[in-house]
Order: sequence, then C-alpha cells, then structure tokens
Amino acid sequence: MDAFKHYFTNWKTIPNLLTFLRIIMVPVFGVLFYHGHLIAALIVLIASGLTDFLDGKIARHFNQVSELGKMLDPVADKLTMITLAILMFLEFHKCESSLMKAFSWIFFVFLAKEFVFVVGGAAMIAFGIIPGAAAIYGKVATFVFYAVMVIMFLFGPEVGVIAQRVPAAVLPEWACVALVSVSALLAIIAFISYMPDTHRQVQARFSPEGKAARAAAKAEKKAEKETKASK
Repeated sequence: MDAFKHYFTNWKTIPNLLTFLRIIMVPVFGVLFYHGHLIAALIVLIASGLTDFLDGKIARHFNQVSELGKMLDPVADKLTMITLAILMFLEFHKCESSLMKAFSWIFFVFLAKEFVFVVGGAAMIAFGIIPGAAAIYGKVATFVFYAVMVIMFLFGPEVGVIAQRVPAAVLPEWACVALVSVSALLAIIAFISYMPDTHRQVQARFSPEGKAARAAAKAEKKAEKETKASK
C-alpha cells in the first residue's frame, strides 16, 4: 500500500479533474464513432485534446502538479490511443479496397506497444518503481500518432468524416499507407527509447544495493514512528 499512498497527496486539483473527464470521454468517443455519429465523435475528440492541453498548463501555472496526475495523464493518453487504433483497424478492415483492408493490421503495432506499456507500467508501480516520464521520442511519436489519426479521421478513404461528404478531399491510399507507416515506425523507436531507463530502474530496484537502501529507509521510518510514539 505504501507504493500507492503518495499518489493521493494533494490530488484534489482541477488538472486531475480534467484528466478524469478525459478518461470518461474515451468510451463516449468510441461509442459515438462506432455507431456512425462521426461529427459528435470528432467534437468529443477535440474536447479531449483541449483538456489534455489545459490540464498540463493549469498544473504548471498554478503549481498543481501531483503524483496522481503524473500517473493518470499517460493513462488517459494510452486509453485514447488504444481506442483510436482499434477503431481505425475496424474501419480500415471494412474498406472495399484490398490494400486498405490488408494494411489495417498495422494498427496492431500501436496496440502491442500500448499493451506492453500498460501492463509493464502497472507491474512497475506495483513494485514501487515510478515509470519514467515520456522522452522526446515518445512525445514526438505521440504527437505524430494523433496528427495522423486526425487526418485519417477526416480524410481517410471510406472512413473520413470530410472524405465521405467531399469526394475530392479523399486522401490517396498511398498517402495513408505512408503516414500510418511513419507513425508506426516512430512508435517502435519510442518504445525502444524507454528500455535503457526501465532496465536501470528495475536493476536498481532488485539489486542487493537497492534492497539494502530500501531496508535502511524502512528501518529509519520505523525508528521515527517509535520515537514519536514514545513522546
């Protein structure tokens, strides 16, 4: 339980409320998109992006950065990315174009990456290891992913909101393949970039030196409690 206590220190903040709202928006967006309410789904997606922008700005400007927020913000990002990848796979897999149907499987690259991150991150937190913040590769990959997904959402062949209403605005299939492939490549690079820091933290956590340091810290905390209790 000690590994989770620090997440709930000064956690009742506006940025955390916005992050909770963003998490709630994920299934709302998914249901709207799946049932063909594309304009409404697009509005929810834009609102989600705005809350993502605002929670970070407010947290830094008003000094409301919290450990819970540091954990929930990437969770909201990953839930959104997983939902987008699943929906894009389903939509592209229904395309009449054989190229788009075959290419739809590339979205499993994003799903596999996020699945490993979610499971691995949960395991690290359970063992008292704080997952590192997103490196520059991760930030670039995330930005490109959202940009490409929005482009697909608007102009993708047979799936785009605008493309369905304005045929001239349909993105060529080769352009779709190129954009999504670049995003998938960046996702793989970002995944690899996390490995050195993750390995370092895991090694420090389970090395003899790390175990000795934790034991000493526990002993010191226990001594402090006994001293306070005796006063």
